Amino acid sequence: MGEQTLDVYRDWLGIKDTNRPLNYYQLLRLKMFEDDVSKIRKHYRKLNAHVRKFATGQYWEESQKLLNELARAMLCLTDQKRKAEYDASLGRKDSGPTGRRTLEQILVSQGAVSSEGLQKARNYSMVVGVDIRDALWQQKLVAQDVVMQAYAESEGLPYIDLKEIEPDENLVDRVPAVIARQYSCVPVMIDEEALILASPNPLTPEIEEELRLRLGIPVRVAICAPAAVNELVNKYYPKEKAQAELASGKGTAAPAAAPSAARSGAQARKSRAPASAEALQERLKLALALGMISFGAVSVFRSLYQNAGFTGSVGMGLLVGAAVAAVAWFVLGFRR
Repeated sequence: MGEQTLDVYRDWLGIKDTNRPLNYYQLLRLKMFEDDVSKIRKHYRKLNAHVRKFATGQYWEESQKLLNELARAMLCLTDQKRKAEYDASLGRKDSGPTGRRTLEQILVSQGAVSSEGLQKARNYSMVVGVDIRDALWQQKLVAQDVVMQAYAESEGLPYIDLKEIEPDENLVDRVPAVIARQYSCVPVMIDEEALILASPNPLTPEIEEELRLRLGIPVRVAICAPAAVNELVNKYYPKEKAQAELASGKGTAAPAAAPSAARSGAQARKSRAPASAEALQERLKLALALGMISFGAVSVFRSLYQNAGFTGSVGMGLLVGAAVAAVAWFVLGFRR
């Protein structure tokens, strides 16, 4: 009796159904039309980790093919718009969930952050000028990957863990370094004739169309953690590569998006975040310098005033007033 042929679905995933092709729910071992994003991701991660055990040796090719199938299934079922279309193609009668929870609602329901932590993040967000999404992980209130997964769900977009889904290096050269660095994105795979870009931020329709024209293929974004994508951008698209593209005229940067009223909140946040960080540093330096100058000047005036008969409390009042003025100038000036 001959050796049984390997069936990766049966032998690796434990799927007994012999009708092929499998739909995405069968592939990820989910109930039909499962809507719980966290459950979809949980099943995907478990199956991904299991299949990776076979990613060496004689079954490397089969394992890579199956890993890509699992990733495509997860990306579709965690993308609200694509999932609705896919479910309809499978005969789903109801439209599924009609609304999306906010980032804060998702994190609170998961027990990832307390109400006190949320308030701390809101205060930091207001003072520093970053979105609450970034405030949460910058203040170490919630791990960055947890925040970004919840953010992706709140946007109705898939989340991609770049440690689980490695970018296809054959696609790297299809994206100019200038664009990769400008939008903090890396190409991951081709899925249904579209290029999947991993990025911390959604793209506006205008930018998606611009990239489609430049790259010659439709693009879709999968949200990822900033730290993970920045590491890959620096690996595949160093500054020197972007500078060389600009010098040769082959890598002109994409035009800025439409005025702020027409831009998405995420894209607007992305474009202003670096400026806010730089402005914060400048304001801190200026505030420190102003404070030192004020202290020295007030000390001199205080001595003069004391010689003229003023009490020490007047000089102290002037010093406190100068300090308050410096802090007010720093906060109000940066918020503008």
